[in-house]
Amino acid sequence: MAVATLTSKGQITMPLSVRNALGLRPGAKVDFVPEGDGFKLVPLKTDVTTLKGRFAGRAAKPVSIKAMNEAIGDAAAARQRRSSR
Repeated sequence: MAVATLTSKGQITMPLSVRNALGLRPGAKVDFVPEGDGFKLVPLKTDVTTLKGRFAGRAAKPVSIKAMNEAIGDAAAARQRRSSR
């Protein structure tokens, strides 16, 4: 079993066997996905298809396209107001 120790700065060194199994290289990013009473470590890849299902269960309820468009518009208007000051 691979084991890592958490430092006082909240960092861990991932064991080589785990890095190799996940295909991780220096600079790689990982996502911590809540699962049951723990987390699943998921390597982030640049291919958008790897995101399928990644956010399942993270939202309390689905968001409509209309609500998304309104949120985008509100954020753009707020950014415009900040930049015009």
